[in-house]
Amino acid sequence: NSSTSFCSLPEDQQVGGYPTAAQLSNFSLDAAALDSEGRCVILEFPALVLIGVYCPANRDESREEFRIGFLNALDARVRNLVAMGKRVFLTGDLNIIREKMDTAYGEEQLKKHGMTGEEYLSTPAMRMLNQLLVGGRVIGQKDDEEDPAIMWDICRAFHPNREGMFTCWDTKKNARPGNFGSRIDYVLCSLDCYNWFRDSNIQEGLMGSDHCPVYAVFKEKVEINGSEVDVRDIFSAGMFTGGIRQREWCTKDLLPLSGRLIPEFDRRQSIRDMFAQRSRQPKIGSCSSEIEASGLHKIQEPLQERSILPSVSDNLEKPNDVAPRPPQTPKEVSLEISRPNHPPKRPTVTNGISTPPQKRNKIGELAKRTMPRGKGQPGKTQSSIIGFFKVDSLNAVDQDTSQFCDSNPEPSAPNARAADVVQITRSEQDYVIDSTASKEGWSKILGKRQPPLCEHGEPCISYLTKKAGLNCGRSFYMCAKPLGPSGQKEKNTEWRCGTFIWSSDWMGNRK
Repeated sequence: NSSTSFCSLPEDQQVGGYPTAAQLSNFSLDAAALDSEGRCVILEFPALVLIGVYCPANRDESREEFRIGFLNALDARVRNLVAMGKRVFLTGDLNIIREKMDTAYGEEQLKKHGMTGEEYLSTPAMRMLNQLLVGGRVIGQKDDEEDPAIMWDICRAFHPNREGMFTCWDTKKNARPGNFGSRIDYVLCSLDCYNWFRDSNIQEGLMGSDHCPVYAVFKEKVEINGSEVDVRDIFSAGMFTGGIRQREWCTKDLLPLSGRLIPEFDRRQSIRDMFAQRSRQPKIGSCSSEIEASGLHKIQEPLQERSILPSVSDNLEKPNDVAPRPPQTPKEVSLEISRPNHPPKRPTVTNGISTPPQKRNKIGELAKRTMPRGKGQPGKTQSSIIGFFKVDSLNAVDQDTSQFCDSNPEPSAPNARAADVVQITRSEQDYVIDSTASKEGWSKILGKRQPPLCEHGEPCISYLTKKAGLNCGRSFYMCAKPLGPSGQKEKNTEWRCGTFIWSSDWMGNRK
């Protein structure tokens, strides 16, 4: 956490190899601008200097100046470190192909830019890389004869004639299954340690990215100054001697770039702490205990049978000439709940006794009276949802209520209301909707449209045009198969066919 730059530190604390003033004068951009995107990480170990880079890609002309400036700065830094006598290991995404066999887009690029093969290899980025590598193909005379080739392409050295050794593919075109890509990821080392490795290859079967890993395996014994030394002795000086561990690792051995030493993460809660802490038990106060006890007492109370139709006349004396009303069935209750309770505008007169208008009750209160207080099981007065969709249940309610109305020639106000419910039920019976037909009808309107079939007889995939122009924003259908090794649409093969249909031209059915 220091404001002092690496270049200003004492020499024994520097990695070294920083571009000189003469080298910086050849760059079109200053050092701060080239290092502003954080594309390079440099670590120095006792054995070597490790450089991990993510070089800018060749996207458009607006980024070409920054790209060439970054590559020139990287070339200068690597050469300066090697000149200091340090072993250098350069790895990462260089976004440069070394030669024509390292890409499947070679012919396409030549046609696109109208260049020959030699002109293609003479582009600034490819020329810089080939001048840095031993065995690199440089067209014409080198830019600077004083700068010899100093780096070794480890993976290509183990597979000198292997074609299709690609490390990056276009995932939008699904080009990876057909291995239509480019080799732009490298593991390079300086010449003083080129024989330290026993194997190097790519892991093209490891998914998860549009790139695949490139690795190099060190030998157990390496040669230094004419003698064999255990590789662990030079990588962990003082920790190993003759390949035997001398002491155990401790936290004092943490590198300065360890995340635990960064102020933003120091003394912060880690993922391990989140699982190690015990969950705090909430304190149960006396008030909550009383509430729970009262709630439990209410649950255990027996449910009293109540009439679903409230009436103030229940508190009055009932006339003798009114026959007692039979108990309501669950089907009647469910139908009556569905109708809001509207009180009469005028007082109802029954046998000379005037009853005041009833207060308007909420539907929620009516439903609450019919709900038994148990563990989620329906009671005697509660109907299931399926009862609302069965025509037979409506007919049963109609017949039961009709018999009840015939046995009461002079119904009271509540009985008259029950007759109204029956009348509503009969009118609703004529409008029973078939749920299956309704679902199919809405699916035809709102359902997802079925895609067309390609030449393989398989459903196509929908894409959206993002390229600027007249068709920008339009969607289209293409074959779902991956792009083949040729990079072109093929016919009668297992790779992508030539099916192409604009979405606006396809009138497919909906699911």
